[in-house]
Amino acid sequence: MKTRSGFVALAGRPNVGKSTLTNAIVGRKVAIVSDKPQTTRRAIRGVATQPGDWQMVLCDLPGVQRPRDALTHRMQQRVEHEIAECDAVLFVLNGEQGVGGPGDVWIAEALAKAKAPVVMVVNKADRLRKPDHVVALTAASELADAAGLEDVEIFPVSAKSGKGLKGLVDHLVGRLPEGPFYFPADEISDQPENVFLAELVREQVLQRTRQEVPHAVEVQVEEIIDEGETVIVRALVWTETESQKGILIGAQGSMIKNIGTAARHEIEREMARKVHLDLAVRVRRSWRADESLLDRLGIN
Repeated sequence: MKTRSGFVALAGRPNVGKSTLTNAIVGRKVAIVSDKPQTTRRAIRGVATQPGDWQMVLCDLPGVQRPRDALTHRMQQRVEHEIAECDAVLFVLNGEQGVGGPGDVWIAEALAKAKAPVVMVVNKADRLRKPDHVVALTAASELADAAGLEDVEIFPVSAKSGKGLKGLVDHLVGRLPEGPFYFPADEISDQPENVFLAELVREQVLQRTRQEVPHAVEVQVEEIIDEGETVIVRALVWTETESQKGILIGAQGSMIKNIGTAARHEIEREMARKVHLDLAVRVRRSWRADESLLDRLGIN
């Protein structure tokens, strides 16, 4: 029996639900989720496999945006590279916020130049009333026509509830070329363990901070020590100013303690092991423009 396998890139504005959709298709958490922009800074590959039949490698891309610094420049370069190399592109739209704004138009026009076929997803369709549902799908169709995207299939889905996902996945599988699997059937991501654990910590920072702090934070796991029943994880939380460091630490260390406790629970859930998490906050001014640090953080 011949198998199908290939790469599917998820493109769209920040916060349209690309990470939630990736996790839903894979069936496990491979990408962190937040309502903050720049949640996804790397191209996260999730692997969904139907043993003996197909394997879909999902590239959860950073939100498409115009670069502002070394960090966002690298993020945008990664988006363009993955789209150029993939077998299909999932263009994810936020049905709840409305379809067809300037950001959507800019992305649609960029995707019209790509070689890979484009499939459009109107996400968060479960939150729409029936008349709004029709409006969102019509707007998506008009967006595709205006940008010159030809023969585009449009799927209303809810990444959170799973509604509409089966039809979407079946369609994507049909777009994959015949070929062997790229990863073992039981593998769900190609992320290094230290990067995945760092992302789980950053997710908790994003959920608890506001204004400029989420954009200014990155997490680096320095050490993972396996002691049998317990795993020790030591990580640095990088930020750009002393005031941001003060917010992250909180009164009498309350904020960093809450972040650490929540992150430890998430790591223990994913590793199915008892975890001791040691967090330290460090200041590095303008780290988002620091090419050498970005290299060490694996943002390339």
